[in-house]
Amino acid sequence: MGTTQLETVPEPKYWHLKTVLSEALDSEFAVGEILPNERELAARFGVARATLRQALEQLELEGRLQRRRGVGTTVAPPRVGVAVGTEQHTWPGAPDDDWQLVDCTLAVPPAAVADALETARDEMVHIVRRTRMSHGQPVAAELLHIPQASAPALSGIDAPSGPARARAVLRELERLHLEGEDRAVELGSARADDAKELDRLPGAPVLVVTTRFFAQGRTAALSVATYRADTCRLTFGDTGGVEIHHGPERRAS
Repeated sequence: MGTTQLETVPEPKYWHLKTVLSEALDSEFAVGEILPNERELAARFGVARATLRQALEQLELEGRLQRRRGVGTTVAPPRVGVAVGTEQHTWPGAPDDDWQLVDCTLAVPPAAVADALETARDEMVHIVRRTRMSHGQPVAAELLHIPQASAPALSGIDAPSGPARARAVLRELERLHLEGEDRAVELGSARADDAKELDRLPGAPVLVVTTRFFAQGRTAALSVATYRADTCRLTFGDTGGVEIHHGPERRAS
């Protein structure tokens, strides 16, 4: 990374430094590579360490850098693509599904979920927990709520617990004819359990993608997927669908 004169730049010093650092990340550093320490970077660019920290924090917020305890500041891996507005509807667990099964329990869901599923608020549903990884790091966590009516032939003997039970529930779900789905995206803050799963601090910004799957004229399943906000960006296509695109490239919306 070369030096740059920042004193005459009209924009904030840290913002201009962030731009210079971003360009260097694209041209000089590989994914996972550790950046020089703050003292070396501050000296190289002729800025105060406070200014440097502001620039690094902004790049971390944008998903370009990762700060790892005991390691330092490293170049973040490419972001994972997640289609939100796709017209090709598939059940969770399809062959091209990027999610990994973690567990499955039978429990009473939150009231809002029960209302969306149109089940009684005290009725237990299958809750499949899944996670999505990229370069060995978690980028999303999902709770998939499935009413027992959507998996009537499930055998507790064949799949008592864990990922095996989750696979069995999804196999039963696939027996239904998928009539359609709808999705909504909203910005939120990571709850304690989400933060732990995503390796973030509680309150960190996240994107919550809620998907309803329809079959037999009703909501057959409800997915609530929480994505790290620093792993995705939203673009709007000509059809009005929404997609989460990841990666350093820039595309016209």
